[in-house]
Amino acid sequence: MIPESHDAAADHIEFFWRPGCGFCAGLERSLTSAAVPFAKFNIWENTDHAAFVRSVANGNEVVPTLRIGETALVNPSLDEVLTAMRDQVPHLVPGDA
Repeated sequence: MIPESHDAAADHIEFFWRPGCGFCAGLERSLTSAAVPFAKFNIWENTDHAAFVRSVANGNEVVPTLRIGETALVNPSLDEVLTAMRDQVPHLVPGDA
């Protein structure tokens, strides 16, 4: 279930989050520090985004969840994100990563 048309040539990865999530804040800081381009989607504001997260997280609304190309990662580390980016969207991998 992909809520919006997804283009592997996009200019960012997708970051699904919710307010009050400390893990989301930590990953956001790591992504920002690493210069990873991302767009944030609050799953409490969009039912399609929440449904996508549930579809890749065993029916749960576990955040942070990222969509990188055709890959979804649930509560990933920065290293896992960069590895998926190298595979799915290499044009988005920051120069120092």
